[in-house]
Formats: sequence, C-alpha cells, structure tokens
Amino acid sequence: MRKIVWITLMTLPLVAGFFPPTVHTSVSGVTGDDIQLSKPFPRTGMSGIVVHNYGNTLEAITGYITQTSHDGKAKLVTKEIIHHEELPTIRTEIGKGDKVIGGYLYDNVLLLAPDAHTYDMITSHTNKRWIHPDLFAVFLSKEGESAPTRENLAKFAKAYQIGLIYIVQRNNAILLDPISGKTVSKKPFSGTPEKGQFPFFMRFSTFRTGLFSESGQGNYYKNMEKF
Repeated sequence: MRKIVWITLMTLPLVAGFFPPTVHTSVSGVTGDDIQLSKPFPRTGMSGIVVHNYGNTLEAITGYITQTSHDGKAKLVTKEIIHHEELPTIRTEIGKGDKVIGGYLYDNVLLLAPDAHTYDMITSHTNKRWIHPDLFAVFLSKEGESAPTRENLAKFAKAYQIGLIYIVQRNNAILLDPISGKTVSKKPFSGTPEKGQFPFFMRFSTFRTGLFSESGQGNYYKNMEKF
C-alpha cells in the first residue's frame, strides 16, 4: 500500500490497566480545531493521529489530536507529524469520517527511573519497545539542556517516534503522553532507592552538567515530581 507518510501499526499487545490500549475510531464532527470522536479514547489526555484516505490505497497522517474530555471531545495539537524535506507538506484539513488511531506509538516507551535495578526490573517484566535513556541524554546535550521537561520530552518524542514516557517518582509511577503533555496513567510504586542515581544508565563520560553529570549530583526525585 502506498502512503505519503508511513503509519506504524502496533503489533504487540499493551498491558491492561496501567498502559492505555491503542484504539481505532473516527472523526464524527469538526469545528475549527475542535474535534468530536465517534468513540472516545479510554483516557482523557491521550493523543492520537488522524488518517485521511485519498482513495486508490493512498493514505496520509493529517494531524495529531489530544482528547480533552471523557465524551470524546478532542483538540488539534499539530499538523506536522514528520518533517522531511523530501516529503510533501500535507495541507489536507481534518474532516468527518477520517480515521483516528488513539495511543499511536504507545508501545514505544522511554523509561526514566532512579537506578539500574529499578530500570531493569521494569523493562524485563514489561513487553514494550524500550527507548534507552542514553539516546535522550545525547538529545539533551545537543539541545543544550540538562534536565527533562515537558517541552524537551515532546520534542524528543516527535523526533524519535516515542509514544509514552514512563516516569518513576518516589512513591508513584506515571505515564506521560509527551504530545499532550498530560498524565494518562498513575499507580503506586514502592521499593525505590532512597536516593536516585544520576546517571545510572550513562555509558558516556563527556556529559558533565545537570541531570547527566558525570559526578552523579542532582536530585532525581525533585526533578521527577514536576511531572
């Protein structure tokens, strides 16, 4: 099937409960940037993509949306999904009947955890495509930033096709949708170390500032409680 933009469909099942499932629905109404879904996403704050069918097996992603209420009301977040100079700019407006995939790329997860033990425990028991934090460290270094924020996580997620940010806090674990900037799931989390280690996951010795400092200084939990 030819596509203007590749659409990666999830093949691995999402864990029930903590991880919201990927859902397929459609647009039932549009008023400017306000969108009504025919079937709501499972959680308010979830983001999704809108897919327009041009006929002759030709489809394209025409926008990112985020659900703003439990009854399926949503808002257009951005029309730019993947920027590439070799790809045409898609100017198609979102319309009634367009397909919607909620929880798009929710199987691709960046985990921010306080130490190697916690990181290994989560990744070894949860079937996801885990994006290694080293990659995020390199990204932050290039951006000239030293700690995670909603803004740089959103930018990182867009660049590397990441659907969720799994953040371990002192007593909780949350799932942040980086596109909407909203927490879509939260659960109690016990057994965290007294002090988070900065940076347990780094294999590099050239990053010397902030969260990724070589000295390991910094308050992990203070940073993560911001989310």
